[in-house]
Amino acid sequence: MNDAVGSPQTALVLGGTSEIAVATMAALAARRCRRIVLACREPASATSAVEQLRAAGAESVEVVAFDADDTATHDAAISAAVEHLGDIDLVLLAFGVLGDQATFDADPDAAVAAVATNFGAGVSCGLRVANLFRRQGHGTLVVLSSVAGVRARRDNYVYGASKAGLDAFAQGLGDALADAGARVVVVRPGFVHSRMTAGMAAAPFATTPDAVAERIVRGLESGAEIVWAPAMLRWVFAVLGRLPRGLWRRVSAR
Repeated sequence: MNDAVGSPQTALVLGGTSEIAVATMAALAARRCRRIVLACREPASATSAVEQLRAAGAESVEVVAFDADDTATHDAAISAAVEHLGDIDLVLLAFGVLGDQATFDADPDAAVAAVATNFGAGVSCGLRVANLFRRQGHGTLVVLSSVAGVRARRDNYVYGASKAGLDAFAQGLGDALADAGARVVVVRPGFVHSRMTAGMAAAPFATTPDAVAERIVRGLESGAEIVWAPAMLRWVFAVLGRLPRGLWRRVSAR
């Protein structure tokens, strides 16, 4: 259960080596999150993350196998986390692929695979976590979406579409869980300097994993259902979302 001041004490990360996820867990461990399970495709790759979280204050950090593209591992990872943690206060859904629009244009199968990872696997994990939370009677699911899903740009519209689907699903799931003692927090980062974006030109209002993590923690503490990172993007997209399509095409073109 969350502690007396509402902070999670146990957490599962689906996509355990994500830079945003590790930064978020470190920020929570520095508060009161004491036991964490990292679920990732290659458990051996999580050594650095485990050391970082223990240094931040986590008492135990376990690693379990998880492949977003293999739904057979979804139940197994959640079950393993329950064995380690008992009740799970917080689940962070942090996996995904960015891909390249030119590649998707040339290879539609690659586009389908990316959408399956970003959206389909998110639905699979989200529904499984929701069933766990219903049994527990509590829990918070944090879903890493993207501002790319608010209005798709011409240079990454497959990625944007996959995040738009995930974003809508997560909001609907939050509504479905409202009477079950659980909640869903949708996180919409802008451009984040990370391994995923290495070599790319930064977009306006670019941010870092640590800054996104701090926004997530503040959102958890305030009871927010949607977290923009940075916060300014909420107002930027309030305008961009209403631009006529012809103007949007010009504004969003590189």
